[in-house]
Amino acid sequence: MGLSKSFQLILLLVFGLLFIRVYTLEDQKVQNQAGSVRQNFIIYVQQFSDWTGNGEDLYNTFSKDNDFQFFQYTHNSDSSLNYTFGSLAITAPNIADTLFKVDVDYSFNFPDGRMQVRLSSDGVISDSLADLQEISELLAISYLVLMLLFALLSRAHKKQINYAAQYINSISTLSFQALETSRLKGLLTPIGDALEKCRSRLKESLDSIRLENEKLTKSAYLDPVTEFSTRPRFITQLDNVTDEQKNEFGVLVMIKASELANVNQLYGRIAGDDYLAKLSDCIRNAANRNSKTEYFRISSSDFALFLENSTIKDSVSYVEKLKQQFDDYTISTQKDSVAHIGVVPYKSANDPMTLLAIADSAVSIAQTLGPNRYHYLETFEANEKFGDEHWKITINDIINRRGVKFYQQPILPCNTDNDLYRELLSRFYNAEGQHLPTATVIAMSERYGLSVELDKMIVTNTLKLMQENPSLLGAFGVNISSTSALQDVFIYWLKDVLSNHRKEAARLVFEINESGMQANLNASHRFVSEMHKVNAKVAVERFGLGFTSFKFFREVRPDYIKLDSSYSDAIAADNNNKFFVRMIVDIAKRLNILVFATGVERQDEKLTLEKLLVDGLQGYYIAKPDEVIKSE
Repeated sequence: MGLSKSFQLILLLVFGLLFIRVYTLEDQKVQNQAGSVRQNFIIYVQQFSDWTGNGEDLYNTFSKDNDFQFFQYTHNSDSSLNYTFGSLAITAPNIADTLFKVDVDYSFNFPDGRMQVRLSSDGVISDSLADLQEISELLAISYLVLMLLFALLSRAHKKQINYAAQYINSISTLSFQALETSRLKGLLTPIGDALEKCRSRLKESLDSIRLENEKLTKSAYLDPVTEFSTRPRFITQLDNVTDEQKNEFGVLVMIKASELANVNQLYGRIAGDDYLAKLSDCIRNAANRNSKTEYFRISSSDFALFLENSTIKDSVSYVEKLKQQFDDYTISTQKDSVAHIGVVPYKSANDPMTLLAIADSAVSIAQTLGPNRYHYLETFEANEKFGDEHWKITINDIINRRGVKFYQQPILPCNTDNDLYRELLSRFYNAEGQHLPTATVIAMSERYGLSVELDKMIVTNTLKLMQENPSLLGAFGVNISSTSALQDVFIYWLKDVLSNHRKEAARLVFEINESGMQANLNASHRFVSEMHKVNAKVAVERFGLGFTSFKFFREVRPDYIKLDSSYSDAIAADNNNKFFVRMIVDIAKRLNILVFATGVERQDEKLTLEKLLVDGLQGYYIAKPDEVIKSE
């Protein structure tokens, strides 16, 4: 119930109680007067106690001094002497008779008869009724005056409250207009003070939040390694330049850090970040220093920039400078290659996804041409397929020429004196002897269904390397794709080849990615079983990235598990990684499976992993990959 209705109800109750009190007092006054009138009449009648005669004479005598509502005389023996005047029932009742009930009846016995009377109450009630009426009118006037005053006050307060409500609503629009304190006086003064303080504090808080939000936005859209804009900003810019309502044209330059996976594997993650940072410097340095070009890192190894209002011909100068920057970086670091460049034109109304596919194809073609090469795709007619076709031809050429070289990286025994094995890392080269990015070669071979032939070539070259170089002692780990390992045709071929090379087979460990093995546990178990039949062993690499369960250990039963490098990263301070590694070690030991940690790059990581009782350590801190030196 609202304040207004509550006040009206209370006021009505108060005035109702006052009226009841006044009525009670007047009623009591009327009853007292009625009692006095009745007592006086009794005394008056006693003067005629010996009266005899008829009733009419008696009435005439008494009516001279008294007013009767009802009079009746009943003779004891002669009914002709009886007399009746008026009526006991009120013939025309009024409000006075309703409000005041008085007892003015009287009976008296004479020698010859009996008298019964009811005196008139008009004289008794009239004064009290007039007083009650006057007081009631005063109460009603007072009630109306108070209600009017309350209505006026309520209206004034309502205006003040409406102003306060409108002001509060305006705060949500962040207008922060000055408060008119003169409109919030009296009881509402504290509200005015609170609103003013709220306004100033909220404004300060929002200013602080706005500054913090700007910092967070900048951080969210800025890659910490390269300080390039991130993919969300790139997508926004791509949508803008291909908006059909705008008259935009230019050149999209895409750069792939094609050696990132190789650098991370050979030299560690820190070296990988340093490689990306230097690559970003090359991209900046090739541009005109006065230009306001925005650079983007759109994935872990892909960069992009838009040369707006430029043609392919206009972009040649930048691309040549960029290639020169990459070549200089290659020479200074003695690498084979650092990055590849794809260049495509764009204009309004181009489909963004098609544009990206063509740019990616341009980069793919550049990768097949050799180190730090670039390629232009100037038209939009099925060019997105060209890059794939180049890779298909290139991979077939690698398989036919056996264009692979091996680097080796040992696994350091931990908590044991047993020698483990050295992992062989494959490096691929095109017909001109130029290095090709390993990760891209493997990915493209799987896309074209050439992974089995590529893995056969790697295994054959490994066996040839071991046979022709008796000085290479110990076991070697060979990476093969899970796509090949889970195919019966490859398993039968591999088993047949190893059966004819039992000595070398006993020194081989086949490393397969966990995610691929998880896809088909039965096929994975069959591969492991067939390799054990020819004395070869199996290691599951990048373990822990997928869904790992005890069922995997029980059904697949590999010889080694190589934890993903993410578990080694800062493990000294990461209790979750410690728990996971210790759990895997405990389960593996019960099944006689050895657990290796990879990606070990710092001493604190090495010491922590040793305490967790892993069986072997591999990483840049343990040993750098070296090229396998063949015997003369």
